[in-house]
Amino acid sequence: MNIYNVLDELSVDYQRYDHPAVFNCEQAHLLDLNIDGVATKNLFIRDRKGSRHFLVVVIADKSVNLKSLSQQLSVTSLRFASPRRLDKYLGTIPGAVSILDIIKDHHHEVELVIDKSIFNYSSLQCHPFTNTATLDISVTGVQQLLAHYQRSYIEIDL
Repeated sequence: MNIYNVLDELSVDYQRYDHPAVFNCEQAHLLDLNIDGVATKNLFIRDRKGSRHFLVVVIADKSVNLKSLSQQLSVTSLRFASPRRLDKYLGTIPGAVSILDIIKDHHHEVELVIDKSIFNYSSLQCHPFTNTATLDISVTGVQQLLAHYQRSYIEIDL
């Protein structure tokens, strides 16, 4: 799947910034790309049994308390999922995961959780299926993409 073709077909505006590979928010920040959209981090987590998986999208400088999040989601004991699970469910690798990867979850096995504060911004930064580029894409464009793929999400205060 070519994410640029998908976005173009849906007439979703975005700006693309190519850069060296980054594997975490700190490395991305050091690039100093001067992108308007809010920087995000994406956590791929699972419940204790590994029967439920979540992609949590939050503003990059926020910390996430997994115990509190597990209570908010009514699940037992959240933990980070393995790279193997990340590849299996979202077809990506650590450091490249973004909100856009949810559209590769054709069986809707991953629940999308978005921090409410992201909706206070007009656009957000996300990787386009690779960690060698960053897109600045409008929040409404992301919502349009999610609606097109019939992907619901949970808005939560983190």
